[in-house]
Amino acid sequence: MKTYEIVELLGDGISAELSESVHAVAESLPFRVQFLPIDLSVESRAREGSAIFDRTVAEMQRVRTAIKYPTVTDKESPNRILRERCDFAVIHRPVITFPGVENNFKRTLDIDVVRIATGGTYSDRGMRIGEESAVSIRVIERRPSRLAARFAFDLAREKACNVVSTSKYTIQRAADGLFEEQVEEISKRYPEVEYRRELFDSLLAGIILRPQNYRVIVCPNEYGDFLSDMACGLIGSIGLGDSASFAFDNDGGCTLAMFDPAGGSAPDIAGKGICNPSAALLAFGSLLRHIGQAETGHAVREAVRKAIAAGQKTRDIGGTLDTRAFTAAVVSHL
Repeated sequence: MKTYEIVELLGDGISAELSESVHAVAESLPFRVQFLPIDLSVESRAREGSAIFDRTVAEMQRVRTAIKYPTVTDKESPNRILRERCDFAVIHRPVITFPGVENNFKRTLDIDVVRIATGGTYSDRGMRIGEESAVSIRVIERRPSRLAARFAFDLAREKACNVVSTSKYTIQRAADGLFEEQVEEISKRYPEVEYRRELFDSLLAGIILRPQNYRVIVCPNEYGDFLSDMACGLIGSIGLGDSASFAFDNDGGCTLAMFDPAGGSAPDIAGKGICNPSAALLAFGSLLRHIGQAETGHAVREAVRKAIAAGQKTRDIGGTLDTRAFTAAVVSHL
């Protein structure tokens, strides 16, 4: 039986329950997944200090694929440290409507948000100038812009759909203008992929009014952060969103990928066995696709959708199942 090694980054709150759910699904697959656990909980980080990140990054770079569960930001943000230490350049967040989940948006949404993982307004905390003003530097870099663009166009070519780049390029002419220039240049390598650019505020309205016109959206860091959370709100739950972060070599080849649920550690329900593992299972499905098991990865993601559509849901999205019962329902559909 073929075996795949996967680094598993354990965290806080509901992390243990999400891990148990992923393991249960992994055990039903026609190949073996060997999880290599590393404890990134706040207690573990307090004990080991920075050494734990040295060990984590080294193992991730050796194995090249990881799944991460939610971690608490205490004195430091594990997400930020991993992003910087692993040189993640691109974040991908697919968001799709789930039949069976109540929401206020009555249209079907199916978008892939591809964002630069660094820079934007997140790279500088800024500084106060006297009592009345503050300033921060906003950074857009050429290399991650091109990597995000290429990832977006590769994805659109695979899915036979369009690409829309978005920012405030008419206002932020230097920063967002640099990003848009790189996307347009990369687009010329993909003549078969329909491409256009839209201002970010216009795009938000467009998604709500005409969601069928948007499939792969590529944007700078903060725009993608705002957009993906809004999109999860439209489909009814942040708990249905998964994410993936990618690092690349100088030739554009992927050197490391980390997959994770988009939600937080949910300390208020931790240990009660009632959390929704959907996003973690969706992330695991995306991971399987990345390591070459595309058919199985798709099947895992579809099994989550089928369970929810059949009314086999956790309480947060209107059902009655606990975490283990929902996981068993997913396995039965798989």
